[in-house]
Amino acid sequence: MNKKYRDYALMLKALGDETRLKVMGMLSKGERCACELLEEFHITQPTLSYHMKMLVKCKLVNVAKKGSWMRYRINEDISKNLIAFLSRTMK
Repeated sequence: MNKKYRDYALMLKALGDETRLKVMGMLSKGERCACELLEEFHITQPTLSYHMKMLVKCKLVNVAKKGSWMRYRINEDISKNLIAFLSRTMK
């Protein structure tokens, strides 16, 4: 299978979870630390870390450590590529 298709499949699989979709919605408003994201959910910190790992692994989200906090933001280039792919495919 073409590597790009595999990458898109991983992204879509990651987005196939309600919690991760909500995280993406929150990140669409700007960078957030893990503590800010955690406040919006009724989940444990390890569970949030798992969801964030999935989004980072497929490159939809970038992560940077600032002090003792992890900061997350949407990877705009990858997101735009996924949107363009879906637009071409869904015609």
